Amino acid sequence: MSPHLEEDPDDDPDEPEQPSPGDGAVASHIPSVGIPSREWEYATRVLTVAQVVDGTTMVKVLKEAAEDGWELAEVVDGGEKRVLLMRRPKRSSRETRRVGFAPPTHN
Repeated sequence: MSPHLEEDPDDDPDEPEQPSPGDGAVASHIPSVGIPSREWEYATRVLTVAQVVDGTTMVKVLKEAAEDGWELAEVVDGGEKRVLLMRRPKRSSRETRRVGFAPPTHN
């Protein structure tokens, strides 16, 4: 394999690729064996550095977020502040529109 140099011309992306005559009969499908793709929804929460290191504020924020299904994905450095990036699996429209009656309450 030869090294790629900056002077090497790239293929022109405007030209459509022409398959050779024998390529159509040999097409095969390779199954995907990875983790199924998930779509996420994201939320952020901004805390000061002091709130992150005080030992209580960040724990409180994460507990409240976990009640709604959020998990901590990343802490982003924002200079004087830290941004907590939280995510949860995207809920389908079918899941959010549950139909039925609430269970009876005891008097």
